[in-house]
Amino acid sequence: ANNPTFNLEVILRGEDGRLGHIKFRQDVDPSKIIVLDTWVRDLEPNHQYLLQRAVDAANVVDGDCTSTSWLTLGKGLTPQSILTNDNGKGSEELWRDVSTAASGTAFDIHFRIVDASTMAVVLNSDCYQYVVR
Repeated sequence: ANNPTFNLEVILRGEDGRLGHIKFRQDVDPSKIIVLDTWVRDLEPNHQYLLQRAVDAANVVDGDCTSTSWLTLGKGLTPQSILTNDNGKGSEELWRDVSTAASGTAFDIHFRIVDASTMAVVLNSDCYQYVVR
């Protein structure tokens, strides 16, 4: 079935088994909020990280993420870091308002996790596709 992809399970990987996961959800509501339930593990303990995304041009969906226009995600337009605990695990519920995008618009998108202090990239995702609900 060729259903539009409103929701994603994004896996981010780094060196030495470092891992991250994003539950990317678009609820059926008129406000067009994407919830990004994000967790990381095996990162530096008691440290802050940021989730970033880059999207290719609207409706140029070829499975090849070429954009490097990284945007730091958070609570809407307010960036929010993900703080790890003593074991290097952390989670944060982030969200983004996509109400400026027309429903049905499709995007190639990829994600990364960066160190909040050095901006060094620690985790990267593959290229995913989603459709604005």
